[in-house]
Amino acid sequence: MLNTLIDRYCRFINLLIALALAVMVVLVFGNVVLRYAFNSGIAVSEELSRWLFVWITFLGAVSAIKENAHLGTDMLVSRLPVAGKKACMVLGQVLMLYITWLFFQGSWQQTVINWDVEAPVTGASTAIFYASGVVFSVCAAGLIVLQLLRVLTGQLSEAELVMIKESEEQGELEALQAELARENAAGHGASHSPLGDKPLPHSGR
Repeated sequence: MLNTLIDRYCRFINLLIALALAVMVVLVFGNVVLRYAFNSGIAVSEELSRWLFVWITFLGAVSAIKENAHLGTDMLVSRLPVAGKKACMVLGQVLMLYITWLFFQGSWQQTVINWDVEAPVTGASTAIFYASGVVFSVCAAGLIVLQLLRVLTGQLSEAELVMIKESEEQGELEALQAELARENAAGHGASHSPLGDKPLPHSGR
């Protein structure tokens, strides 16, 4: 039940990201067209686009934590036994919680300080800008605590104990190496096939 709720929440976040990205495209592209074609523009385009970009970044980070999509290297952790992998994951989650707490403190202080400060173009409170860090910290802390509890209660498989992903380039390289290995194996097998050592029959004509 809890996992279903988290999945739906992350899908909602992804929907918000897509909506914010669409608004950014309309604002930026529309502003460019208006400036070059009509010598005018959308006054709030730059300011609002900058705020949306910041919110997209932090909301995307929440979704990435849920999917363990942050890049890293498993050179050491993947070679450890199960107990070592669990210890590394627990240590990593505790450190992430501490860093998230520090980030929450800073974001909250900036939100409170800038509550009555108006943005120069939109006139909206600049606390909206810093509130993105508060939202990220709360959401990220909840996901990290949940994953930490799953580790401590033994609900994660050994493969799930490695909570990072290699870079896309590394994945593509490994896939290419595997493909080349299959092709070499196929070519090697064909060269040693029984038919490969026999001469072709001649018709005599």
